[in-house]
Amino acid sequence: MATVIRQLDDEVIERPFNKSQFLRVLSYLKPYKRTVVGSIILVSLGTVCQLGNTYLMSRAVGQLSEKPHEYGMVPWLLLAMVVMAVVSTLCTRQRIRWMDSAGRKGIAKLREDLFHHIQDMSFSFFDTRSAGKLLVRVINDVNSLNDLFSNGIVNVIVEVFTLVLLLVIMLVVNWKLTLIAMCILPFLAFAIFKLKRVIRKRWQLQSIKNSTMNGYLNETLTGMRVTQEFVREDFNSTTFKTVGNDVRRTWLKAVGVASAFWPMLDLTGSIGTVLVYIFGVEFMKADALSLANLLLIIWYLGKFWEPLNALSDFYNSILTASASMEKIFDIMDTQSDIQDKPDAVDMPPIVGKVTFDHVTFGYNSEKTVLRDVSFEVKPGQTIALVGPTGAGKSTVVNLISRFYDVTGGAVRIDDMDLRDVKLLSLRRQMSVMMQDSFIFSGTIMDNIRYGRLDATDEEVIEAAKTVFAHDFIMGLEKGYQTEVNERGSTLSQGQRQLISFARALLNDPKILILDEATSSIDTHTEMLIQKALDVLLKGRTSFVIAHRLSTIRNADNIMVIRDGGIGESGSHEQLIKLPGGHYRALCEAQYRFMTADE
Repeated sequence: MATVIRQLDDEVIERPFNKSQFLRVLSYLKPYKRTVVGSIILVSLGTVCQLGNTYLMSRAVGQLSEKPHEYGMVPWLLLAMVVMAVVSTLCTRQRIRWMDSAGRKGIAKLREDLFHHIQDMSFSFFDTRSAGKLLVRVINDVNSLNDLFSNGIVNVIVEVFTLVLLLVIMLVVNWKLTLIAMCILPFLAFAIFKLKRVIRKRWQLQSIKNSTMNGYLNETLTGMRVTQEFVREDFNSTTFKTVGNDVRRTWLKAVGVASAFWPMLDLTGSIGTVLVYIFGVEFMKADALSLANLLLIIWYLGKFWEPLNALSDFYNSILTASASMEKIFDIMDTQSDIQDKPDAVDMPPIVGKVTFDHVTFGYNSEKTVLRDVSFEVKPGQTIALVGPTGAGKSTVVNLISRFYDVTGGAVRIDDMDLRDVKLLSLRRQMSVMMQDSFIFSGTIMDNIRYGRLDATDEEVIEAAKTVFAHDFIMGLEKGYQTEVNERGSTLSQGQRQLISFARALLNDPKILILDEATSSIDTHTEMLIQKALDVLLKGRTSFVIAHRLSTIRNADNIMVIRDGGIGESGSHEQLIKLPGGHYRALCEAQYRFMTADE
């Protein structure tokens, strides 16, 4: 079980705090700089009112202590305090409204940029990252920056302003007593510096464990059918409990260290206050300090620790957010393996000629899947790819769709190297139907229209009729407006493939790729689809990967992919006559299987 959890964990980040990433996050507030500046002005005004209240209170107490039977200016001072309190409250209320709005907009833009970047990544990016952990990046890690956007930036500026203002006023009132109160600050700074590295590592580890839990939860829910088939509910529950305990323990450790700031600040404040009392009384005995000024310094000293508390919270928030920032920008700074060249051109309307020119490819440097593969497909031909599992059949069609780039040689369509054309202009003229037919949440009409968003209802229905999906769709309660769940769990696998097939055909592609697209359709439905394909494949260059001979025997050319290359090539009639040929052996094995099944 420990091995399973270790495999789920992210790699611990040991990089130091990245100031450039912090500034990069702040750049998302740049469009709202007027709101931020206005908020700073409002909070500064509110802070001045709060400090002014304390000053007026000290003057009122001082006057009453000197002349206890005369009110003098005390009523006016109290009225001024009420006005200042109202102004401070209104400023705080408006600042919260402004910054919440600006912060949410900044967070939304960051999430949109991250999502857009993930969508542009190549298949190799998703080969090494689980969907659960990408969800954590887009949702949890971005949400963890919310306080930083909404309050943190404005608050830290105002708290620094408050500290400076307090210090100036206290020094003006009595600089000696102020310096005595501040003598404990160097010890506080030293303690904070010591805790810095420990706190950051603890929050990083907590973020990693939380990501692991989300990734495991997504993986488990996605594979629930397998879990129940093999009765692994108890095993999964035990593993999830272990993962959850890791999250709890790392969070408690992080909070335990971070919470050390508060006791240190309280202790520092208490020591400073005691020193002020001791020396303040002596100053009063020597007539060097009035009671009003002593109270003012004591009250201001109490307020002096509040901004320090807020700054320490902000510092903790920065340390917490830094782990999320690193993970977010780690993804955003990862460049897709498949990118348009600066001088890439739009792909002209495809005629359909496909050429592999001494193509070599491997998903990593340790293993080569295709070695020096060359062939040419004429426009409108149907090419069938067969061979053992892992031989490279899907790799061939992935290279044609440019989901991956070749490591040697070139793939050309109509004599144009795919690396020289814009990716979107290429894929818009192609349709790919995979074995795993993905169905989105929504109506069946919307799922088919996903192949061409501007298609009319009539065009959608016509595509469904062509692949013989119309009858089963109309048999559903609401027909084409029937809502389907995520991944189409309420539909049979054959029905999902028919919908996916209609979606691909609606795009009216110049090149059509069927990767095991009929593997889970019953024989009767397959016969109907085969009739439709005889018409639909005419005039289109098509690549078909299938194990069923009924799907590929009428292909113009059948290529047997094995040992990193093309072992055999020819029509069904030509290959079936090759003695000892792989294709012939495949046909004989399938015939024996069908005979035995009968």
